[in-house]
Amino acid sequence: MADEFPFEISPMFEGERVRKDGMYVELAGPKSKGFELVKAVGMDEIEDGKFTLIGPDLSEMEEGSRHPIAMIYRVAGELVEPDLEAIVERRNHDFQNYIQGVMHLNQRYDIWIRVSKDAVKKGLNSFEQVAKATMMLFKNELPFIEKIETTYITDLAEAEKELEAAMESYKIRDERTRNLHDEDVDVFYGCTLCQSFAPTNVCVVTPDRISLCGAINWFDGRAAAKVDPEGPQFAIEKGEVIDAVGGEYSGVNDLAKSLSNGEYDRIKIHSFFEFPHTSCGCFEVVGFYIPEVDGIGWVDRDFTATAPNGLPFSTMAGQTGGGKQIVGFLGIGINYFRSPKFIEADGGWERVVWMPKNLKDKVLVDIPEDIVDKIATEEDVTDLESLKAFLIGKDHPILERWVEEEEEEEEEAEEAIEDIAAAAPGMMQMPAQAMMAGAVAPMAMAGGSGGGVKVILKNAKVSIDRIIIKKSE
Repeated sequence: MADEFPFEISPMFEGERVRKDGMYVELAGPKSKGFELVKAVGMDEIEDGKFTLIGPDLSEMEEGSRHPIAMIYRVAGELVEPDLEAIVERRNHDFQNYIQGVMHLNQRYDIWIRVSKDAVKKGLNSFEQVAKATMMLFKNELPFIEKIETTYITDLAEAEKELEAAMESYKIRDERTRNLHDEDVDVFYGCTLCQSFAPTNVCVVTPDRISLCGAINWFDGRAAAKVDPEGPQFAIEKGEVIDAVGGEYSGVNDLAKSLSNGEYDRIKIHSFFEFPHTSCGCFEVVGFYIPEVDGIGWVDRDFTATAPNGLPFSTMAGQTGGGKQIVGFLGIGINYFRSPKFIEADGGWERVVWMPKNLKDKVLVDIPEDIVDKIATEEDVTDLESLKAFLIGKDHPILERWVEEEEEEEEEAEEAIEDIAAAAPGMMQMPAQAMMAGAVAPMAMAGGSGGGVKVILKNAKVSIDRIIIKKSE
């Protein structure tokens, strides 16, 4: 595609994985620092094609080493505006994955890049080569960009300094949808940017639900669809409301079915359990169901220990991703925690029982005051038993669900006993001890021979003094 580079550039390399044993160098990721940022500027503020590096270059890094990296792109053009920053920024994921031997994962402050040994052997020895190729792709694929320059930073102190400014930019973008909600608009936006890694994933971006990667909100989707109608972000007509609480719309269902090749045909945007949103792999947080307490926990990429269920983020992310609807696991963007419709169909914040402290602190102001101290962190609990004790001690609202479940089980047991009585008229009194939960008690039919009735109570909690079965007159 471009003879001036010592590597091939093609969409065919999207999805290419650089494993640890084939890696020359690792940049950012969970064990270092990094970010990517795009800023819209005036035409006279930048020099087109200029590249600046602050810190060691690729040729100065030892094989197998790990380093920070910040990638800051400044773009200009008649149609370039701040609303497009996030959209251009997210395409960095696409374009760097076009480069053979370079693997780019995630977004914003979660980026993770690996360069392969083979690529270095073929002549990839400078970040300028990567930056020049990426800038070329930006201008080729997004023609509204007329000028672009970039700065890469591999010096830790400088990267950390610039990260503070980047975080402020992300915050300003995310705040734009605070007062806009799903019912206020007729159009949502879809994104298929991650389909190279998750072929059936369709990200539905609404005012109340940011993209799974956390990089694209409703305004970003609108701006992208306007300037690049054939691009990976596009409008979705809501259609008829099927479930207002769960967030199910006929238009979303129709489009999801066609773009997922029929993998699924229903999505409830604000549901955790019933027809949940698909999860790609770039999500910032994984939600996981904890059946032992009937609650939901959340874990983010920065948390490297194990959750109360004994699993780390990486394991649960592997279970969750791939563009499937996985009941019991759900990927989301962090900003979704701030939505008033946050898993509204399944109890919202009152269903949340555990989060890593760092993640909880990030969204602390958005957690309802009456629940904030009742959500456990790794500082409070270490396993399921201590989690259950914590929830009881804090009188978490989830306890009400436990009571409801016990009542339902008792009702089911009573109905089962009524069915037994109807099925076995004429039977005499039987001690309750013969019907312990989970036991199987054969009972001979009075006045009959052979056969009998089997009573099977599974997972029931039953308290009975005695059962009296009388022959009907």
